[in-house]
Formats: sequence, structure tokens, C-alpha cells
Amino acid sequence: MLGPVLAILAIPVADVFLPPDIHIAHLLVVVCAATAVGAGPPATLLVSGLAVMALTTAGLERHTLATESVLVEIAALAGLCAFLVALTCLRVRREGELVRVRSVSDAAQRVVLRPLPERSGPVSLASVYRSAEADARVGGDLYAVARSAHSTRLLIGDVRGKGLSSINDTAIVLGAFRAAAHLDVSLPQLVAYMEDAVSWGLAEFTPTEEDVDERFVTAVIVDVPDDEPVLRLINCGHPPPLLLHGLAPGPLAVPEPAPPLGLGDMSASSYVCVTYPFVRGDRLVLYTDGVSEARDDKGIFYPLCARVAAWADEEPGSLARRIADDLKKYTGGRRNDDMALVVARRDGAGT
Repeated sequence: MLGPVLAILAIPVADVFLPPDIHIAHLLVVVCAATAVGAGPPATLLVSGLAVMALTTAGLERHTLATESVLVEIAALAGLCAFLVALTCLRVRREGELVRVRSVSDAAQRVVLRPLPERSGPVSLASVYRSAEADARVGGDLYAVARSAHSTRLLIGDVRGKGLSSINDTAIVLGAFRAAAHLDVSLPQLVAYMEDAVSWGLAEFTPTEEDVDERFVTAVIVDVPDDEPVLRLINCGHPPPLLLHGLAPGPLAVPEPAPPLGLGDMSASSYVCVTYPFVRGDRLVLYTDGVSEARDDKGIFYPLCARVAAWADEEPGSLARRIADDLKKYTGGRRNDDMALVVARRDGAGT
């Protein structure tokens, strides 16, 4: 604000010392326009008024105020200033609307994809999420945690599609998980419930019947009992999690993966739950293909397992941030897909 005022005051002063054929009063237009870009209506109005006064003063100093040329300049500057003030009022109003819309959008997206707690039962948790769309907090990747009576249950999934266009399907999957994960049912029963709910939801909210078979969700559902040093896992067509048992990471590839959620009618068999050791200090890294299929500038996939091996003894939060930062560096900051990452560590008995 001080800069434009000083510039306006300096222009009439400079006019006194300049030759008669040099006239810098036209710079007042630049000062007014620059003020309107970043300031509000009151400041723009003040600077505009000072600019018109400065141009009038310059005309008086040169004894040309009554000439047609100077009168036209003053009228033109006054008209431009009035336009800039009106434009500034419109800009400020639109900025206020944008702030309110973003606030509502952020609140809605946080309801869909709730932040994970730092601890759930015997498990410490950390997560990182990056949407393919720069201004979005939620996209086609998802994660959630829920407590049942005797265990902690984790979900990570990937909706077909990415960005804001897939939020509807994301909400359907998370709603199905949250509705049943806290119940005292087995993991296969939980996944069967989710399959029914997701299939109904995708069919209900699909614009055309032909698109139903093209909408599905890959997912991994994990159950960590409070009183057993194991984890139970069902994989529905999703990239296998990494288990850091000691310091050696290895993928938890299941022998019979289930179809993605929404395509359960493709398989007549029931869901097979696989059990793995998960003792105190072990870490589980759940991720989506936005991590495993990220490429560098040579087209080489991100070596997740090899990178994690070097950081296997870190805290969940530190490990999640290291992977995310290293992935960003590896890809050169390009975001071609949504990315979700969850790190879970077994700390002991549940509470």
C-alpha cells in the first residue's frame, strides 16, 4: 500500500524537473492497475483518488489543466479507476466464494476419507495420501481402520478411475467397511458383506447398465487380533502388502486371491483368509498401485521392496514419510495416479 502512494506522490514532483516534452503522468495507470490486482476495494479506491489528484496537480504545474488533452486524460483515468474499483469488488467477492466452497469441499472429503488414528488396539498407524488432482484430498484410492471387539481391522483399496470422478465409488466402499468392520464376524464374512454392499452401490449409482461391469474396487482387508501374534488377510485383486518381519521385507502374496469388490459374482468360491505371523515390532506396509506402478523418467517401476529394506527399523510415521518423499523424488514430482500408503506396526497386546 505504501509503495503505490509514494509512486503517485513522486510523479507530480518528477514532472517539475523533467523537460516539457517528457510527461510521465501516464504511469499512474500502471500504479492503479497494480494496486487493483492485490489490494481490496478500499485501498484501490484510495490509490485511484490520489492518482486522479496527482494527474490534476501535474496539469496545474504545467499550466495545461484547461487544455483538451489533459481533460481527456483526467476523464480517462477516472473512468479506468472506477472500472478497477468495480473489478476489485467482484474479485474479492469471488475469492470469498472460493474460500467457502473449498472449506465445504475439504470438510466433505475429510468425512469420506477420515484421518487414521495414531494407534488402534495393539497397532500403531501412519498414512500418506496424494490425489492425482492437485487440489483434491480424496480420489480413487482409499484406506480405513476399525475396531471390533477383539481386533483391529484395516482396509486399503483402489477404485477403478482416479481423482474426483471416483469419489462416489470410494464413499460406497468405505461406507460398507465402516458399517460392518466393528461387528463380531469373521474376516470372510466381513468381505462377503462388503462385496454385496459394493455391488449394490455400484449398480445403484451407475448411469448406464453397460458400465456396471467396468466398475470395481481392488482391496486388501486385514485383521490383527489383540491376543494372537498373527494377522489375517484377504486380498481382492490388490497389490500384496509388504511384511517387515525383523529387517527383511517380503510381499504377502496369497495363493488364492479373490476377485475385486464389485466382481464377486465372477467366482463361486468363498473368501479364503490367509494367516501370517505378526509379532511385536513387525511392520506391515499397505499401498496402492500409485506406489508400486510409479515410474521414473526411464519408465522403470519404483523398487518399493528394496527401498523399504533400508528403512525397516523406523517408526511408522517416519517410514511412511520416507517412502512418500522418496517416491516423489523418484518420479520427479509427477502425479499420474492417486497414491495411498499405510504403515502398521504391532506394538503388543490390545487395549
